[in-house]
Amino acid sequence: MTLSAIEVRLVEDDTGDMELTQEALVESKLKMNLTVVNDGSRPLTIQGNRMATPMQGLPTDLTDLNMPRKDGREVLDELKVDENLKTIPVVVLTTSDSDLDILKSYGLGCNCSVTKPVGLEQYTEVIQAIEKFLIYSCKAAA
Repeated sequence: MTLSAIEVRLVEDDTGDMELTQEALVESKLKMNLTVVNDGSRPLTIQGNRMATPMQGLPTDLTDLNMPRKDGREVLDELKVDENLKTIPVVVLTTSDSDLDILKSYGLGCNCSVTKPVGLEQYTEVIQAIEKFLIYSCKAAA
């Protein structure tokens, strides 16, 4: 059984980080439909009806932790308390390497917390690791 494209929402307010992440995702072997939003307060509508079965493409959030208006912690909280959205894997991408930020992210239900690397080569390596995590998540959800 083959998975269709994974629905990925990238929530990132920094243009440079957004472009690096998008470029690294282009290198990914994972089939995905990428939606980019630059604000955590944007509605969580891209998942919508795509939640029906994992085989339709597992929705995933790649969320920056520190954003204006609504930060990644609030996005996590919103996702994980909603019965229809709480199973969405959430990967927190952050410049913070604070143990407190990392622990709080896991406490709010993130599936993975990654400190943002500097440069495309390192970003690509991080995205490849996230890709492996997503492939595993898809298989586990199937």
